[in-house]
Amino acid sequence: MYLLVGLGNPGNDYAVTRHNVGFIFLDYLAREYGFTFKSSKWQAEVVKDTLWGKPVVLAKPQTFMNRSGAAVAQIVNFFQISTENLIVVHDDLDLEVGRIKIVTSRGAGGHNGIRSIIQHLDANNFTRIKIGIGRPPVPMTSSNYVLSKFSPDEQKILEENLQNVEEAARMILEHGTIAAMNQINAKK
Repeated sequence: MYLLVGLGNPGNDYAVTRHNVGFIFLDYLAREYGFTFKSSKWQAEVVKDTLWGKPVVLAKPQTFMNRSGAAVAQIVNFFQISTENLIVVHDDLDLEVGRIKIVTSRGAGGHNGIRSIIQHLDANNFTRIKIGIGRPPVPMTSSNYVLSKFSPDEQKILEENLQNVEEAARMILEHGTIAAMNQINAKK
């Protein structure tokens, strides 16, 4: 079984902010495949189903970004999911808007949601699909930038690239992380 986690912050105030690209992606999958997320005892909205022929739990932690690891650890423990079968989708400041990069077995890279997951699982051997949100304009702080909304042009780029994020996730499940990295990370 796989666990596909999209990171974000709960609530309408954050719904279309840069930090919520993980939620935005899982909502896209829900529309495409007819999934319905439900509240759970694990501090996350979840759905358990089959995706690309594999059993998958999809989860949107409702703990706020900095405490995402609490919800993820509860789900991993309940379903006895190997951390190698955990895929986390999140925003990345170092990639241009819409660019996708797959990484595995890395540190947090300054991302508080990833830091929380690493701390709660005491492991970093999970796969991450990073979605670029670009760098903040000077003098805006990174913390204010990640909580800002995409411009209309950026929103269009993001929406056009959700299919590519889906392709990345599908490739990980079907062919493994290394094969997916080789294919997806080479794309511009």
